[in-house]
Amino acid sequence: MFAIFRLLVAVAVALACLPSGDAEATTLARNVRIGIHADKTRVVLDLSEKVSYRVFTLADPYRVVLDLPEVHWQVPAGAASRKGGLVAGLRFGLFKPGNSRVVLDLKEPGVVRSVFLLPPAPPQPYRLVIDLAASTRTAFLAKVKPPPVSAAKPPPRPTAKPRRRAGAKPVVVIDPGHGGVDPGATGIGGSLEKWVTLRMARQLRKVLNRSGRYQVALTRDRDIFIPLRGRVAFARRAGADLFISIHADSIADHSVRGGGIYTLSEKSSDKEAAALAAKENRADVIAGVNLTQHDDDVASILIELTQRETMNYSARFASALVPELRRHIRLRRKPHRFAGFRVLKAPDVPSVLVELGYLSNRRDERMLTSATELASIANSIGRAVNHYFGGLKH
Repeated sequence: MFAIFRLLVAVAVALACLPSGDAEATTLARNVRIGIHADKTRVVLDLSEKVSYRVFTLADPYRVVLDLPEVHWQVPAGAASRKGGLVAGLRFGLFKPGNSRVVLDLKEPGVVRSVFLLPPAPPQPYRLVIDLAASTRTAFLAKVKPPPVSAAKPPPRPTAKPRRRAGAKPVVVIDPGHGGVDPGATGIGGSLEKWVTLRMARQLRKVLNRSGRYQVALTRDRDIFIPLRGRVAFARRAGADLFISIHADSIADHSVRGGGIYTLSEKSSDKEAAALAAKENRADVIAGVNLTQHDDDVASILIELTQRETMNYSARFASALVPELRRHIRLRRKPHRFAGFRVLKAPDVPSVLVELGYLSNRRDERMLTSATELASIANSIGRAVNHYFGGLKH
């Protein structure tokens, strides 16, 4: 029955294509500065050479987005935490191959008064300047100009998840959370979640490949942003039999520590799980994605029926994972929880989200930035994968 639903569900699910290719970044971004003036907030990006650029705004929340060719970021430590004036926060990184992005979160409505590129005047390099001024919501919305959507390329047709051939190795897709312009949580010592998750994913891939029992793929293998829908699409296109999303949270209370495992449910098991899902589901907003062009997740009887059985398989893997992870990391009370994570919504792929710990806690951050500890955790997850597939009837 599950196999039949896997085939039928494909007619209702459209896959988003992940970008491919790897542009060579030659331009250096050396600094991002914020200047506060009486009548404006000025954001300055120091660059090694002249570049093309495009600025647009997005509402709810108020954001100003700067798109550039792919650049290599060599900014000072702590640049990402700068804010002031109208700017409540900023993020920068690779949005997709060939396209770097800076996202400015605004404290209140504002307009882009001017954007210009200053030529080098030694010792000053090229400087890309954005001047922001306070405005009303009405004025902000009147200026909202999301990036153009190309009509030349038709949307992808609904595509079935590939069926695994008899005797073929199970496909495991590992998803390092966040990436590129979306850094994720910031640790108490300055570590970034996007790097912690990528190192963990690479280590787990090494463990699973060493066993020779699986085909293993990563949703990203470098510091690049991948939309939530794109991660799900990647897993289905790869024909995944198991999807493992890796994360590491941060919280205001630095005494809180410990990991947890989450599987999909539209009804969260508790307020903490609901809050975490809401936080993780904002990844596309954080990266400056225009969500007005996206349809809601497809809902149908077929998908719901398939997803129910998929959730049972997800819970089975979570049950195998909890005792293995306990060997090497501290787990929170009720280590297996449920919430509506968008990244777990492939209707025909058993999926779990693993929170390795809290980067806001010094002990957890020390553990998650240690190569030795990550190797031990990867071995634990690898054993759980073996238990899970060993217990399935093929």
